[in-house]
Amino acid sequence: MTTSLMIANRQTWFGAGSISQLLPLLQADPQPTLLFSCRSFLGGAIYAGMADALAPLLAGTEIVGHEASPQDIDGWVARWRGKARRIVAIGGGSVLDAAKAFAALAEHPLPALRYMEKVGDAKVSGATLPLIAIPTTAGTGSEVTQNAVITDTRTHKVKASLRHTNFVPQVAILDPQLLAGAPDAVLACCAIDAFTHLFEAYLSKTASSLSREMSLTGIRLFLRAWPALNRSADAREAIMQASYLGGLTLSMAGLGVIHGIAGEVGALRSYHHGQVCGRLLLPFLQLLADSDHPRQRALMAALAVSVLPAGRDDPERYLLEFITRNAIVPFWRDDLPLSPEELAVCLEKSTSKNALLDYPPAQLRHMIVTAFRIE
Repeated sequence: MTTSLMIANRQTWFGAGSISQLLPLLQADPQPTLLFSCRSFLGGAIYAGMADALAPLLAGTEIVGHEASPQDIDGWVARWRGKARRIVAIGGGSVLDAAKAFAALAEHPLPALRYMEKVGDAKVSGATLPLIAIPTTAGTGSEVTQNAVITDTRTHKVKASLRHTNFVPQVAILDPQLLAGAPDAVLACCAIDAFTHLFEAYLSKTASSLSREMSLTGIRLFLRAWPALNRSADAREAIMQASYLGGLTLSMAGLGVIHGIAGEVGALRSYHHGQVCGRLLLPFLQLLADSDHPRQRALMAALAVSVLPAGRDDPERYLLEFITRNAIVPFWRDDLPLSPEELAVCLEKSTSKNALLDYPPAQLRHMIVTAFRIE
């Protein structure tokens, strides 16, 4: 029997309007607070309604416009070390990851590259500033994960994490109203990232019965939300729950070959991470449908009984058809190229991670060339 460890926030607020909890939380414990956010939130109506009350509680604001690099993080640390004692992050996954990385490295002596998985030579201690995470997208689940993703495009060309159980934000505020007005492409690409987290965690060789039940609940929520992401408050609520469960289950069980490839693509091209995962998901579902691996077949049969319409004995093909037929944006049709050299790098560095089986180079190649145009 597989065991698993679930580490979550100390406090998690959920529901429409729950961002109103932020001001009382800050006021109850006054201390120098640094806000990490993005231009879309700072220019929106919700921020406008709270800006005057929030401003006196903040030591400053940093705007995150892309996936944070080691150089970005080192710059923030140089600017704010010793000046900020608490962090608030309001934004998408890139904002939350940047804030988590800063919160940790403000309490560590070495540059970011030294601590990054895959390339670093130093271990994180677990020291970190307290963090309140408020997602404005539903995909990464970063508000409840123990890793902060950093993208190094200069030195090692790698996308890797800082990781420690202490890096899970102390507080998460999940307000589905923050998804309203997001572009359709953002909603779709983030949602398919959430599904990929749930699906790969479900199929993980390190999943437990608890994590699998949580994954199935998240998948059920995704299926309810996916066709109506841009027109339904119920769908926004469901996908935010699914994203949160995806963050919990990926931390408990790990991810698989899709993310094993996507991380390498993300180090080479600035494509939306969720779109990369979604495009790799489609050929993976085809591979899965053709697989005779007994454990995979049993898990997919159990998934079909739990979350799909009665009588469906082709869960992979059902999911493939459902996702493509009901997508509010056809994310798989954009022209996303990779050069032959980038393909070679991806094949060399990609792994199957926690998948039930190790995918051979031929199948990795099939997934990549199906998902991307090789120049």
